[in-house]
Amino acid sequence: MSDYGHELRFGSFLTPSVHAPDQVVALAELTEAAGLDLVTFQDHPYNAQFLDTWTLLTWVAARTQRLRISGNVLSLPLRPPAVLARAAASLDRLSHGRFELGLGAGAFWEGVEGMGARRLTPGQGVAALREAIDILRGVWDDAADGPLRQDGEYYPVPGMQRGPKPAHDIDIWLGAYQPKMLALTGQKANGWLPTLEYLRSPDRVTANRLIDEAAVAAGREPREIRRLLNLFTVDVSARNRGFLQGPTEQWVEQLLPLVLDEGFSTFLIGRDDPRLIQTLGQEIAPALREAVAKERAGHGAGPGRVRTTVALAERHPGLDYDALPTSLAERSVEPGDAQYESVRHTYSRSGSPALVIRPQDAAEVVDAVSYARTQDVPLSVRSGGHGISGRSTNDGGVVIDMSRMNKVEVLDRATRRVRLEPGARWGDVAQALHPYGLAMSSGDYGDVGVGGLATTAGVGYLARKHGLTIDHVVAAEIVTADGRLLRVDDEHHSDLFWAVRGAGGNFGVVTALELEAYEVGNVVYAQLVADATDSAQLLGRWGQLVEDAPRELTSFLSLFPGRRGNPPAAQVTLVYAGDDVEAAQSALSPFLEIGPILDQQAQLVPYAAIVAPPGNQHRGQGLEDTRSGLLHHVTPQAADLMANMIHSGDVMIMQLRSVGGAVNDVARDATAYPHRQQNFSVLAATVPDRRPQLDKLWAELYAHLDGLYLSFESDTDPARLLDAWPEPTLGRLRAIKATYDPDNVFNRNFPIPPATPAGPVA
Repeated sequence: MSDYGHELRFGSFLTPSVHAPDQVVALAELTEAAGLDLVTFQDHPYNAQFLDTWTLLTWVAARTQRLRISGNVLSLPLRPPAVLARAAASLDRLSHGRFELGLGAGAFWEGVEGMGARRLTPGQGVAALREAIDILRGVWDDAADGPLRQDGEYYPVPGMQRGPKPAHDIDIWLGAYQPKMLALTGQKANGWLPTLEYLRSPDRVTANRLIDEAAVAAGREPREIRRLLNLFTVDVSARNRGFLQGPTEQWVEQLLPLVLDEGFSTFLIGRDDPRLIQTLGQEIAPALREAVAKERAGHGAGPGRVRTTVALAERHPGLDYDALPTSLAERSVEPGDAQYESVRHTYSRSGSPALVIRPQDAAEVVDAVSYARTQDVPLSVRSGGHGISGRSTNDGGVVIDMSRMNKVEVLDRATRRVRLEPGARWGDVAQALHPYGLAMSSGDYGDVGVGGLATTAGVGYLARKHGLTIDHVVAAEIVTADGRLLRVDDEHHSDLFWAVRGAGGNFGVVTALELEAYEVGNVVYAQLVADATDSAQLLGRWGQLVEDAPRELTSFLSLFPGRRGNPPAAQVTLVYAGDDVEAAQSALSPFLEIGPILDQQAQLVPYAAIVAPPGNQHRGQGLEDTRSGLLHHVTPQAADLMANMIHSGDVMIMQLRSVGGAVNDVARDATAYPHRQQNFSVLAATVPDRRPQLDKLWAELYAHLDGLYLSFESDTDPARLLDAWPEPTLGRLRAIKATYDPDNVFNRNFPIPPATPAGPVA
């Protein structure tokens, strides 16, 4: 058996006819709707009867949500690799990792020459393609030192800036038939993309052998290279007229040997036939997957990502990688994988986990939790990966990364019911809700993920008007430690539903949340920069003004120490939850008196504009040591202590966020977030070598604090449990923990010990 073990994929190979642009886009959308994985297009820039393929790819990417897209194959002589690399990375980022690069050395040379490109011999074409692949990968490697330089015969690069890095590791698939091209495929490519009608069965066997031999000679594992196949002479309406010209059962019978005996794992239908596309997705693909799974099980084989010897050597000895369920094989990233650097860290914290699992649905989350329970290593759960507290990565453990579960749906506009998956970013949520005139208060940074914030509290720019994010959660779906997927709300597992809103990370992996959004269109957004030389007076004035302001106004204040002879500075953000400019001006104007104003601006903007996701790379570049507390009022004593902290030079930032208002309308026992009397959240952060100084300064402020905001606290000392959840909240949480997670599997999120039979708090 020559099965390379790849997960099966299916797709379409469409004609980009200039005479039917709407039709080709509709067929691409149908490809996604039919449940297929991939849509590809011919690329013939010299043919005036065809749309430009690259433009079409971008258009289709914008019209679809999960479908992979590729040229089949792009003409390299007319698409210089340095430009192609940036275009490919840009499209991949815009499509959130859905672009793959099918590439050819060149054909139809009369047309190519006619457009000004150089005609190459077959040997020259292979050499040029080899140079191009190196350039593509060099541009995408933005972590490499210095500019990219290549002394090539066909594509010299004297010196260019690298980047951008694609959203995922783009596959390069080569359309190859001749020995030199097949050898190049084995040496450098991720996939072989021929057309069935151009290859007889013996030719396919020989081609696979040449690819494998070249891969081994290059130090690669042949199974690293996916085998794709275009199929043109196909039909589902015919009755046993020939190969792949018959009903579903005939297709399965005839494709099965191509998978098991010849190693093909991706099949692309080259006919613009809506019925065929639907049948492929709804009947043929499921049936073939089932047949292949049965055969693989009989041989003890299964799909999985292929890893090189070098990659295998990077595995951590404390983890049983072979025990990973086959359903997660292609969803996992190990230390030796190319994608590891992009998933090991959070934005704020660095980490070196032994395995990162990225499930795509709740069933895969169940498998991930069940697997992680069998491993004696730390388990972290990550939604967006901002991770100030540091709990969404680890060293030597398993990370369940929810970033691929990122759907945002408006279920019912009339009731304002929305469904969010935990890996969505709040900036994306705001943009998705804006056309409906809806919003959800969600921190101050659009790059933050839904899951962490919406299970902890959610102090955002609309908090004083609309309350915390958790106050609007009406249902959740959660995978518990025993592998159950539960829907929780006021009527189903109401105890767990209560706990999810304020301590959710301690009870399982939330796979979806339903919330009631609120009516928000435009808001008035203002920013002030003030001289904070007299930091205590500034803090006191700001705090009093916030408490006196109408509920429509929410404000955050950030203090930064003086640098290079400059005094400390304060940045004040003010958001008025409404479009009444006159009322907003009346509420905002008093803040101009908090101190010497260095800069100011105000504008009427959509709420989505002020939490737009920046798309930052996550490299552990944040401040690792943070302390969090809650204040009832900014008293003169508290203001003096905070001023001392920022003037010490040992604290890199202090931030105060206003709560109160609608936040405090909610009863303290309504959710697992019991802090319903305080008016301010306080954060202080610094670098690791100044942690002792931070702790000393924070200890002086501690007497004035009442509680903490969980997501901003990096100190998980059990003594602080009662700060997060004062009794009777903690006792209630411990009892629920004993019911749903008695073995304390989820013990990274400020761990709550399960109640013992005796019941007292330790």
